Amino acid sequence: MNTESASQKVSLREKVGYSLGDGAANLVFQMMMMFQLFFYTDVFGIKATAAGFILLFARFFDAFVDPVVGILSDRTNSRWGKYRPWILWTAIPFSVFFILAFTTPDLGERGKILYAGITYTLLMSIYSFNNTPYSSLGGVMTSDIKERTSISSIRFVTATVATFIVQGLTLPLVSKFGNGSDQRGWLITITLFAVVAAILMFVTFFSTKERIVPPKGQKTSVRQDFRDILGNLPWKSMFVLTLFLFTTLAMWGSSMSYYFNYVVDKDALFAFLRKAGLVEMAGQSYGFGHRVLDAFGLIAKEDLSNVFAVGFSLFNMTGQLVTLAGVLLLSQWLAGLFGKRNVFLVCLALTAVSTALFYFAPSDAVGSIFLINLAKSLCYAPTIPLLWAMMGDVADYSEWKNNRRATGFVFAGIVFALKAGLGLGGAICGGIIDLWGFVPNAEQTESAMKGIKLTASFIPAATFMVGVIALAFYPITKRMNERMQAELRRRREEAV
Repeated sequence: MNTESASQKVSLREKVGYSLGDGAANLVFQMMMMFQLFFYTDVFGIKATAAGFILLFARFFDAFVDPVVGILSDRTNSRWGKYRPWILWTAIPFSVFFILAFTTPDLGERGKILYAGITYTLLMSIYSFNNTPYSSLGGVMTSDIKERTSISSIRFVTATVATFIVQGLTLPLVSKFGNGSDQRGWLITITLFAVVAAILMFVTFFSTKERIVPPKGQKTSVRQDFRDILGNLPWKSMFVLTLFLFTTLAMWGSSMSYYFNYVVDKDALFAFLRKAGLVEMAGQSYGFGHRVLDAFGLIAKEDLSNVFAVGFSLFNMTGQLVTLAGVLLLSQWLAGLFGKRNVFLVCLALTAVSTALFYFAPSDAVGSIFLINLAKSLCYAPTIPLLWAMMGDVADYSEWKNNRRATGFVFAGIVFALKAGLGLGGAICGGIIDLWGFVPNAEQTESAMKGIKLTASFIPAATFMVGVIALAFYPITKRMNERMQAELRRRREEAV
C-alpha cells in the first residue's frame, strides 16, 4: 500500500466509486430500518413484540462481532490495503443473507420466529464485516479536511438516492411483482435490490485506494486499542450520538409504515393523490408519463387497494428529494462556515422539534403531514454527511493524542452503536404499539392509533434531543481540527 502526501486530493471518479458502496449498504439498511418490523408483522405474520425482540437480539449478538471486525481489519495486510479487501470478500454473502431475511417459508409461529431470528442475525453479522471496513476506508483515503467532507457529501448523495429508491419504490414494486401475493412480491423486489448491491460493492473495491497508514513502528495491541477509545472523549460523544440517532431513525422509520397504513385517512390520502395526478380513474386515457409511473406501481387505484403503498412512497420520495437538496447545497457550506459539530447540533435540535409536530396533525390533513415531513427532512439533511466525516476526525484525534492509529477499531464501535440503535428503535416501536393494542391487518382501536402516533412524534423527538446533548460534549471544533491536522501532517512528513 502506497503512502502519499497527507494533503493528497482524491479524484471525483474515486469519490463516486467509494460512494457506490454506501448506495449498496443503504439498499439493505433502509429496508431494515423502514420495513423490517412491518414485514415481520404484516407479511410474515409474527407478533409485534416477538418481531421487536428479534431485532434487539441480533444487536446484542452483534456486540461481539463489531469489535472483532475492527481488530481483524486493522491487522489485515494485503496488496489491496487493510479495508478494501473486506468489501470484495463480503459482497456476495451480504446479498444472499439479504434475500434470506425477506423470504417467507411456510412455518408455524415458533418456526417463523426461529427462522427470522437466524436469518436477521446472519444479515447483521455480515453487515458488520462489510460496513465497518467500508466506513474505515473513508477515513484512510485522505486526511485533508475539505476532501474528507467532500467524500462524505458525495457518499451521502448516493446513499440518499438509494434511500429514495427503497422508500419510494419498495411497496409499489412489491404490489406490482406480487400481483396479489405479498410474499412473492417481497422476494422478487429484495432479490433485485440484492443483485444491484453486489455490483455496486465490486465497483467500490476496484475504484478506491488507501493512502493513510499507521505510524511506523506501531505495535498491535487489542488492550491498548480499548484503552485508547475509552479515553477518547470525542469517540464517546459520537458513540452516544450514533446510538440515539439510529434508535430514533429506526423507531420513526418503522412507525411511519404503521402511521400511513392505519392512522392516515385513506379517503383523504386518495383525494390528495388525485390532486397530484397519481390516480387511475375508469374510462380515462393517460399519457406516457402516467404509464411509466403505473409501471412502477406509483398510480393509486380507485378501489383504494394500493393507496397506502402509493401515498407512503410519495411521502418518502418527496422527503428524500428535499434531503438530497439539503445535502448538496447546505451540508459542506454550513460546515465550512460554522464547523461540523455546531451544524450537527443545531440541525438535529430543529429536527427533533419538527418530528414532534406529527402528533398534532389530524389524520385527514394529508397536506399538513407532507409539509411537516418536508420541514423535518430539510432540518436533518445537513447532518447526514457529517457523522462519518466526524468519525474520520475522531480516528485522527486518537492518532494525535496517542501516536497510534486504529481506524477500523474506532469505526467498529460506531457501527456497533448504529446497529444497536437500529435494533433498539425497532424493538421500542414494536413493544409500544403492541402495548397500546396494535393488531396487524385489522382496524385499530383509538388506543392503538395513539401508540403509533407517539412512536412517530414525541418519543423520537425526545431521543433526537439525547443526541443533541451528546454533541454538546464533542470537543473537536473547527479550529482544533485544523491545528490537529497540521500537527499530524508534520509528523507523517517527518516519518517518510
